[in-house]
Amino acid sequence: MTTTELPFRATTEQSCDWLAGQTATPWTLARLIGSGLTPWVWLDYDAAYPDLFGDANGGYAAPIFFEGDTERLAAGSDDVLITITKDAYKIVTRLPPPGFRRELHELRFLKKEVEKLAGKLRHEAEPEPVKVVAAKESQAGIGREQVLAGFAGLVRFDLAQALADGGGIFGDDGARVKGSARKAKNKALWNPVTLALGLNEVHRVPMPQLKRAFGTHAFLFEWADHWNQSLTLLGK
Repeated sequence: MTTTELPFRATTEQSCDWLAGQTATPWTLARLIGSGLTPWVWLDYDAAYPDLFGDANGGYAAPIFFEGDTERLAAGSDDVLITITKDAYKIVTRLPPPGFRRELHELRFLKKEVEKLAGKLRHEAEPEPVKVVAAKESQAGIGREQVLAGFAGLVRFDLAQALADGGGIFGDDGARVKGSARKAKNKALWNPVTLALGLNEVHRVPMPQLKRAFGTHAFLFEWADHWNQSLTLLGK
């Protein structure tokens, strides 16, 4: 059953059938109520209760929301008993004891509420998005061999020598992680995002080639989000 086939005020059967088609699981009156849907019944005008109907001389749809009334329905009662509802002006009111009784087939559920429930259930069924963990301090950069593997083939100069010299965009004020070579020169790390942006800006390495590097080398995968965010901020 499609959304357009669900009437404005759907019966219990129509609501259950429609939701079953949306969720591929069976539905019952108890499950509708347990999922937070409010049942309604149409109350024809009764002159014996002028305060309840007010100007609604044709009657109105009354909600069933009192816990005792809904629990009775969910438990499998043979009919509907309404002890508390809202009057025609949407003011909560207690009905004269023992309350109003109606047949089960008179129950209705609002289309917008049924559709909202279906949307909520679809959202809950979606897999949790993968959380990208930002690079930790111990993973604040990539080593010399990784730099060469990822970017040496994209430049027209001796990248290995440039890394050894530590000058220009490869110095402490650039892509090299500050303090990473404090104990040993071979322990130096470079931020691949800063490095790639520098290669593009200073050495005119084409951006498509740099983008391809972040999608090709496994050691750059964890930097891909940072790289894409930087491009977005720079309008590239």
